[in-house]
Amino acid sequence: MEGLVGGSYHSYVGQEAVAVGVCSALAREDTITTTYRGRGQHLAKGASAYRLFAELLGRVDGYCKGKGGPMHICDLETGILGANGIVAGGISHSVGAALTAQMSGSRQVAVAFFGDGAVNQGVFSEAMNLAALWNLPMIFVCENNLYAEMTPLSSYVKNARLVDRAAAFGMVGEVVDGNDVEAVFRAVQSARTRALDGRGPTFLEMMTYRLHGHMLGDPETYRSKEEVAEWRARDPIVRWKTHLLESGLATEGRLAELEQTLDAELASAAERARASLEPGPETILEDVL
Repeated sequence: MEGLVGGSYHSYVGQEAVAVGVCSALAREDTITTTYRGRGQHLAKGASAYRLFAELLGRVDGYCKGKGGPMHICDLETGILGANGIVAGGISHSVGAALTAQMSGSRQVAVAFFGDGAVNQGVFSEAMNLAALWNLPMIFVCENNLYAEMTPLSSYVKNARLVDRAAAFGMVGEVVDGNDVEAVFRAVQSARTRALDGRGPTFLEMMTYRLHGHMLGDPETYRSKEEVAEWRARDPIVRWKTHLLESGLATEGRLAELEQTLDAELASAAERARASLEPGPETILEDVL
């Protein structure tokens, strides 16, 4: 709201269980590609909050030295092959990473995160076909939040069960409660084992919902307040907190302590990022191949 972030900003609030569940089931060397809504996945994969904030603000300490911005963040050390501003743009990159892993025998798995709107892009079908045909160690993670930007799912697909597309390519597919972090973890754990055993890729349709608009400033005229409230009651963070408390795995005091610690870490990272310098004009051709 202060105008410090260049370009559009897309919130991940409401979909956190997908990022955390998936990335918790992966090894550090496994790779991911994400959409422009990818900061949740980046944090869950082990990225630095400070360097993420710096990139959001276009500063030199960011992962892409301030030149990628919020929609194009990459960190090879943690296996983040890139966020992508193009719908479905990262899926083919993950197929390439999976092929590399297969040919090198590296025992790595590639994961492509994409939204429901990506399934009507041609590259989605091409990538699914090649991954299945070549038995690649890959997991397709569709974050079905029911809207392609502002267009409801029912307006652009006849069959709302996107998982059914997997069968067309001879691929294993599963629908998962994307607001249940344990369910997500278990599904990805199984898919990763399948991939490493040489049994090919898996398509996981994660049913979730973004609680904020498509991007900052979205008037949200395409959905009702009642629908948002219904999904807010299924907030994955609230659900997980309730589960931890009811199962005796945590106390209110311990969770409050964790929240305070994380809030302080994030506030510090954001403040440090504000102080980071912007790249000078003399750097415009650096890192260009």
